[in-house]
Amino acid sequence: MRSFAGRDILSLKDFERNEFVHLFEIADRLEPIARERRNTDLLRHKTLVTAFYQPSTRTRLAHEAAMHRLGGAVTGFSDAKMTRAGDFYQESIKDTVHMLEYYGDVIVMRHFQQGAPHEAARWSSIPIINGGDGWGEHPTQVLTDLYTVHSEMGGVDGKSFLAIGDHRMRTMHSLGYALSQFDAEMIILAPEEMSPLPEFLAELDEKGTTYRIVEHVDEAIADADVIYMEPVVQPDYTQSRQEKQDDYGLTPAAFQITKDVMSRAKGDAIILHSLPRMDELLEEVDQLKHARYWQEAYNGVVMRMALLASVLGAME
Repeated sequence: MRSFAGRDILSLKDFERNEFVHLFEIADRLEPIARERRNTDLLRHKTLVTAFYQPSTRTRLAHEAAMHRLGGAVTGFSDAKMTRAGDFYQESIKDTVHMLEYYGDVIVMRHFQQGAPHEAARWSSIPIINGGDGWGEHPTQVLTDLYTVHSEMGGVDGKSFLAIGDHRMRTMHSLGYALSQFDAEMIILAPEEMSPLPEFLAELDEKGTTYRIVEHVDEAIADADVIYMEPVVQPDYTQSRQEKQDDYGLTPAAFQITKDVMSRAKGDAIILHSLPRMDELLEEVDQLKHARYWQEAYNGVVMRMALLASVLGAME
């Protein structure tokens, strides 16, 4: 297995099964720190730099919380408009990263341009973690999601993932790549205009991901072990920021999870959603035994602890 020390975390395309398992094991070892709400000194001499060119709640704060739990320091920016990258100068990624690498030991970057973290990694002497790049990928989120399945259901193998939402989304891409390393099925459910691009399906075929496509939640809800959700009402992820319009659409019933829909699900099925949500996942579902999206948010801290400890060489 390749070492994680000093490694960029940019994509799950090239992740191998034993690397997923290794990170799950590291996360299991670190989880009591988060559960007991205490901090350690594992990364006391290290600093995380957050470079967020696009809005974030969970991804940025989970990385920051993870670094604090491990005793490290945090600096960075959460709004590129307040930096020289987002004002009159429009400073390049290359120049920005050349500066940031002197301010810390690892950089987590979210960017509205697909491939921006990969570009940053070309110029950075310290590890770059992709916190979501446009329509590209979101590796740390899907590592979190699969760790949640591992923790809640005893493993990923043998599970059927009903993936509902916009399949142009970065999380859906990372999920499809990741499931190629497990004996698992991806059931794709999306509005026609949000269907997976043909080149993405070709990649899934090449990687050996088992998948099928359905048109309505009722076609697959009884088969699903994991209901994996994203909104079908989306902003444009190629923009740095997009405000909500008054004329946004509502989620059609074919792509919505309700108490009634879940009455036809497996008794031990779980629902994951990286959040934020709109009307695709109603609040009436929150009290059902299937809901795991709050645990998923908690595991976001645990998995980022495992990633930071690994890429900074504190745990092998």
